[in-house]
Amino acid sequence: MLRVAVIGSGPSGVYTAQSLVAQDAVPDVEVYVLDRLPCPYGLVRYGVAPDHEKIKSLQNNLRTVLEHPRVHFLGNVDVGAPGLGPAELREIFHAVVYCVGAATDRRLGIPGEELPGSRSATDFVSWYSAHPDAAADRFPLTARSAVVVGVGNVAVDVARVLARGAAELAATDVPQAALGAFGSSRVRDVWMVGRRGPSQAKFTTKELRELGALPGAEVVVRPEELTLDPAYADPAALPATNRRNVEVLRTWAERARAGSGGGPNDGRGPAPGADGGRGAAAGSGNGHGPSGSGGVPPRRIHLRFFLRPVEVLGDAASGVRGVRFERTVPDGRGGVTGTGRYEDIPAQLVLRSVGYRGTPQAGLPFDAASGTVPHEEGRVLRDGTPSPGEYVAGWIKRGPTGVIGTNRPCAKQTAASLLADAEALVRRTLPDDPVAALRRAGRRPVRWPGWLGIEAAEAALGRELGRTTVKIPDWEGLLAAARTAG
Repeated sequence: MLRVAVIGSGPSGVYTAQSLVAQDAVPDVEVYVLDRLPCPYGLVRYGVAPDHEKIKSLQNNLRTVLEHPRVHFLGNVDVGAPGLGPAELREIFHAVVYCVGAATDRRLGIPGEELPGSRSATDFVSWYSAHPDAAADRFPLTARSAVVVGVGNVAVDVARVLARGAAELAATDVPQAALGAFGSSRVRDVWMVGRRGPSQAKFTTKELRELGALPGAEVVVRPEELTLDPAYADPAALPATNRRNVEVLRTWAERARAGSGGGPNDGRGPAPGADGGRGAAAGSGNGHGPSGSGGVPPRRIHLRFFLRPVEVLGDAASGVRGVRFERTVPDGRGGVTGTGRYEDIPAQLVLRSVGYRGTPQAGLPFDAASGTVPHEEGRVLRDGTPSPGEYVAGWIKRGPTGVIGTNRPCAKQTAASLLADAEALVRRTLPDDPVAALRRAGRRPVRWPGWLGIEAAEAALGRELGRTTVKIPDWEGLLAAARTAG
């Protein structure tokens, strides 16, 4: 029997496990999916926005794999910490596949980035997703204006969640403390800013359109920024997603020019709280625009382009007070160049969302330039030579690219390499019980029944609070719930 450890229970790890057991060429493959957290599913549980129920339902597909009789989930197993590095794992398993993702966010590298109130979007997402490492974080949301630097799907998620009301989020699994913060949020202006043009934005059209459909919020676009983009006038040559993005933005800009949209910002002047430029309201997607309720002013999501952040303004005592941007223009080669003209956007909260990056894994080779583990078709390379029994899949293999589904072919390639090596791998003698071996290494694995105990506790918490399932946000609570299941 070929015994394989898969490190990480997110999509890439689960798809790797599926590829290993759903084949007949190498029979009786036994897969142990190890995760540092006591909960499975990785970014599907802790990275997908709480109001994206359809994407979160992917957990059901991943669950089917983890309940396969030859797949075993073992949470609360910290790989790489003392006593359980690559050498120790190879004594317990014939092969190890590292599916550890890209654990950190990219930095802006500008002055003021470390000021109070300047954080990564990753931290914010972890907080409202109840990641146990974020239990001590606090986002009081006392800011009136928030800047999100970046125009990818994570940036759109963050902007959308900031612009939602607590009543809408109460129907999700947002932890109770975060829901309370959203209930008292003072945020009214959310600025999502990209250094390049709309034709190069990384968000999907579905995500973009959702911004225009938020109740009690309006999207603000600036036609003059859209027309800076060479592809704006004729987007036909763009890839399909980029073309649709431009078309949505074009519709909003044309509606603004026509003076529709209504509400407090109807296209005839700058939005309240704006920086003095010409604002244009896109409306809420229904042609009428929001008007707020009960005297509460609506929230505005400002989509800005061709602005490059150069400094986070503020001081250590009072925190962030804004972001200084340099106006950019297309350079004719697909990039942008600075113009020497600057614009300050007032803000008391700044969230950077400019991508993820892999981190070095203890005992494994690492390419600092790409943020990945060197490999050949998934086989880990040590000094340019494949290392027997060591493999990678997912973002730590290829970098933080693609969507959730991109992990499937990536995992299949790695699994194929491993299965091709199986005859040589199984020649080693291993301990009879890998779980006992992990306990001897100082770990206390949470097995599948323990995870079911966490699920039951979160469902009970939701009933107690008069909500749907509510996530447990801290290590102590998760492990206590797992222990109740035995």
